[in-house]
Amino acid sequence: MFPFAFEWTHEPTRYVFMGSVYTVLISLVVILHYCGIRAFLDVICKKGKKDHNHD
Repeated sequence: MFPFAFEWTHEPTRYVFMGSVYTVLISLVVILHYCGIRAFLDVICKKGKKDHNHD
């Protein structure tokens, strides 16, 4: 199934399938990293603000 496997055959449908799989996986990794960085920055930025007006 994967290009590094020995039973890989060079067919256009496999290139399309693997291209779409890698595109989706890379997109998920990028989005999850972005969300993690934003959450980390939000925690750091809110640590400096001591807002006690939450009545």
